[in-house]
Amino acid sequence: MAADGAPGAAGPAPTRHVGIGLRQPHCESLLAAPPALDFVEVHSENFLAAGGAALGVLEAARAHWPVSLHGVGLALGSAAGLDAAHLRRLAALARRIDPIRISDHASWARAPRRGGGPVLHGSDLLPLAFTPAALDILVANVQRVQEALARPILVENIAAYLHWSDDVIAEPGFFNELTRRSGCGLLLDLNNLVVNALNAGAGEAAAAAQACAWVDAIDAASVGEIHLAGYRDCGDIVIDDHGSRVHAPVWQVYRHALRRLGARPTLIEWDTEVPALEVLLGESARAGAETAAHAAAAAGVAEAAEAAEAAEAAEAAEAAGGAAAPDAVRCGPAASGRLRGRR
Repeated sequence: MAADGAPGAAGPAPTRHVGIGLRQPHCESLLAAPPALDFVEVHSENFLAAGGAALGVLEAARAHWPVSLHGVGLALGSAAGLDAAHLRRLAALARRIDPIRISDHASWARAPRRGGGPVLHGSDLLPLAFTPAALDILVANVQRVQEALARPILVENIAAYLHWSDDVIAEPGFFNELTRRSGCGLLLDLNNLVVNALNAGAGEAAAAAQACAWVDAIDAASVGEIHLAGYRDCGDIVIDDHGSRVHAPVWQVYRHALRRLGARPTLIEWDTEVPALEVLLGESARAGAETAAHAAAAAGVAEAAEAAEAAEAAEAAEAAGGAAAPDAVRCGPAASGRLRGRR
C-alpha cells in the first residue's frame, strides 16, 4: 500500500495535509508539549549516523507525528552516478523511521576529477540541463534509489540561478516525463517557481502567473507534496533562503494549486533565521486555513452542480412525459435537502 501522499494511478489521497520542518531550536518545546501537527519533515542527511542524540530526537518525534525524510545529498541528476554508501545509509534510516514520504531534488553535485580518481561531491543543488540525455540520467538514478528503498520517492523542482544553453525540454514537461518513466512523484516547490520567475525578470504579479501556468502544465496525479517558503529579494537576485514568512505571490500560487490539484500534503519550510515556534505554527495554520477554504468552496460548487443536474433531469423528464415535476424537485429548499440525503 502506498505511503500517504505517494503518487498513484488515481493521484494522491492525502489525509495529513500540513506539516513543518523539525528544526533544532524547536525540538525541546515540540516534544515537551506536542502540538497537533499533521507531519514533520527533516533533512535526511542530519540523521544518517547509526546512533546518537540526533537520531534519538527523531525517534521521539516519530512517536508523535509521521515523519517525512527530505534529502539534499543524493545528487540524483549526476552523470557520475550515486554514492552507494549514502544510499545504504538512507535505506537504513528509512527502515528505522518508516517515513511517510522520502524526497530529494532534481539536481546534480557529483563529478569525476579531470585526471581520474575519486568522484567529487559538491555541497550544492546544481541545476540540470533540460535535455533528453539529462532526463535519461535522472530517470536511471531515481529508479536505482527506488529499488534500494523499495518504494517510490518524490523529486523536487529546484530554485536555479543559471540555465543551460542547450535546454530543449520545458521544465514541466521534463518532470512529466520523469514521473511517467520512473514511477516517482513530484515534490512541487511553489516558492522555487516564483523565485525562478522573479530572477528571470518578472514582477511579482507576472511571477505568480508564470508559476500558475507551470502548475497547470504538470501531471496533477504526480504531485505528492507541496513546499511553501519565504525568499529574500537582494535587489539584483532573489534567493530561496527559507528565512521568512511565505510571500504573497506564493500564497496566490498555492490557492491556484489547490484549485488545480486538490489538497496535497504541504510543508512550511523555514531553515534560516528560524523564528519562534509560534510564528512557524502560525504559517502552518494559514496553510491549513487555505486548504479548508478550498475544501469548503469545492463542496459548495459540487452541491450547486448536483442541484443543477437534478433540475435539468427533472426538466427533461417533464418535457418527455408531459407530467409535472415532483414537488421534491420543483421546491428549491426541499430539493436541496433531499439531494443532500442521497449523497
